[in-house]
Amino acid sequence: MPALISFGLLTIWLVYLYFKTALKIQVDQTHLRVGGALIEHRYIGEVTVLSSAEVKLIRTRDADPLAYLAIRFWSSKAVKVQVLDARDKTPYWLITTKKGTELLKALKS
Repeated sequence: MPALISFGLLTIWLVYLYFKTALKIQVDQTHLRVGGALIEHRYIGEVTVLSSAEVKLIRTRDADPLAYLAIRFWSSKAVKVQVLDARDKTPYWLITTKKGTELLKALKS
């Protein structure tokens, strides 16, 4: 019985953490907000929807240590957003999302 109670509490805690740490992505007229990060549209360059294989490479072997990573390890789909701000050393943002094409369309409009 104690093991069942512990299992139930742990399950509830994990579900809570999953929703609490959900990545919030917002696109408005002038900005892209991902979690606590904010960038103006004028500093956004090429936006690329990545395949699962490309995501695997860019998160490991091809990763740039200066990149902004808004990723969740369980997600295999992502969007790469190039940063064009000369004052910012961040080359790109890597954002994991299941709705990559929708994010791409929102940023291009």
